[in-house]
Amino acid sequence: MSQNTTRRTFLGQGLAGISLAATAPSFLALSSRALAAEPAKDDRILVVLQLSGGNDGISTVVPHGDDAYYKNRRATALAKKDVLRIDEYAGFNPSLKRMHGIYGEGELAIIQGASYPNPNRSHFKAMDIWHTADARGRGVDTGWVGRAVDACCPDVEDPNLVINIGKTLPYAVEAKQHKAVSFTDPSQYRWAGRASDKQGFEKLNRPVTAADQIQWLHRVAVDAQSSSDEIRKAARDYKPKAEYPRSNARTQLAGDLRTVAALIRADLATRVYYVSFGGFDTHNNQNNRHTQLMDTLDASLGAFWADIKAQGLADRVCVMVFSEFGRRVTENGSAGTDHGVAGPMFLLGTGVKGGLHAKHPSLTELDKGDLKMSCDFRSVYQAVLGDWLRMEPVKILGRQFDKLPLF
Repeated sequence: MSQNTTRRTFLGQGLAGISLAATAPSFLALSSRALAAEPAKDDRILVVLQLSGGNDGISTVVPHGDDAYYKNRRATALAKKDVLRIDEYAGFNPSLKRMHGIYGEGELAIIQGASYPNPNRSHFKAMDIWHTADARGRGVDTGWVGRAVDACCPDVEDPNLVINIGKTLPYAVEAKQHKAVSFTDPSQYRWAGRASDKQGFEKLNRPVTAADQIQWLHRVAVDAQSSSDEIRKAARDYKPKAEYPRSNARTQLAGDLRTVAALIRADLATRVYYVSFGGFDTHNNQNNRHTQLMDTLDASLGAFWADIKAQGLADRVCVMVFSEFGRRVTENGSAGTDHGVAGPMFLLGTGVKGGLHAKHPSLTELDKGDLKMSCDFRSVYQAVLGDWLRMEPVKILGRQFDKLPLF
């Protein structure tokens, strides 16, 4: 390696032969926290919760006051008497009791009819558009979260600025500078290489007197190892102040959100946590499956928010919930619903302006059987970026969108 090799060039190439954690292959393409003299820290945190598969917004925020709902949803309609009322028109799914309670406390905003112009009903293309905030999808080389953190923290080299919990790294966190840390289980976020590799890795942690690049490499190694220890210790030692549902294949969301709460409590430098919850592609037998999903969402998110509040951290945290699209107004012949367009987004936090935002799309004035968009989802991103994270949205989104008073 020449004396002129830059730090970013080296990081982009990675460390050959050294693996810190199999679940976080991009981790060693990060710079060292130790290299930042005084990392600029901001207290506000965004937790993004992705509902993968296309959540049926009509069965989540139910238009119980609209006869067209019952005419189009004979097998999948929720009984009017069971809906948790918001007003004379809309109400929560009966399973969302805790979210209904949070709404009543003014800490939950519902943004109705969120989508984008010329929508795409493909899971992959639609999610790419949500992840990049751009109609070109992966034609854009970074995700909206990645661009945000790169823009706000160009001189901060802490490796934990973005943390994803899940098997798949969402394109939303794709960045040029600040690569996301990603793992499924914090207890497994550790050394995963051969013993011989580890010995070489540990040698890097000893004092060195070689050239500057070796000194720098030493500090990267220290940072990588210490961050792994930091995350595992935070999750292991955490004592929640709310009861989370026991995690299993169906309720892994609760465990993921408990990990997020633990890391927030540990006061890492993380600005964005990203969590995904799948199974929302309800083409058949929707009521049973969607009820389970709503039960899990409500219990997990409700426990997380109760925990965050009890820990005294609520003023620092905002949760944004979205899905790549909603479902069709008319159910199909398999007691399910097919891919649609617009659906609700949620913002949860003491800093949000609770209530209903944007207009619920008409159930009769449709576009090819789909709800028409009431709100461009990028208006929500703009509010989150500008009014919550205190960044410059236009630099990240590329243009100005309609302003929504969400905070």
